[in-house]
Amino acid sequence: MDDFIVARAIHVLAVLMWIGGLAFVTTVVTPYVRHGRLPARRLAAFQEFERRFAPQARIWVLLAGASGFWMVHRASLWSRFADPHFWWMHAMVALWAIFIMMLFVIEPLFLHRHMEESTNPIADFDRLERMHRILLLLAVITLLGAVAGSHGLI
Repeated sequence: MDDFIVARAIHVLAVLMWIGGLAFVTTVVTPYVRHGRLPARRLAAFQEFERRFAPQARIWVLLAGASGFWMVHRASLWSRFADPHFWWMHAMVALWAIFIMMLFVIEPLFLHRHMEESTNPIADFDRLERMHRILLLLAVITLLGAVAGSHGLI
């Protein structure tokens, strides 16, 4: 079972870096951009930061998914997905799937072009900021549920 311990360590590290990065972007970067830039430049300023951060986020999300899948497979935990008491496992997979879609499909194929050609960068930045807040809230709920649930609290 040493491979399970390694997978769990990788999983915790990956989730820490992924959700920690989301928290940093949501609570530090977007407020900094909002208060430090002219409204029409906010979207472009955010994009400058995001271009550097997105590759790291992709790595952490992939590692979180791979290690999570390995733990479920290795410990034969598939039946938990049929039990509503393990709602937090569904939440983890759903949150992961949202980020996979955002980081690997929506952003590179659609969102970057839309942001570069934006006709209303002020509204687009507001929408981006709101989406980050919603995703962070979902991530916090998922994390609390997963930690509490994996220790038998809920």
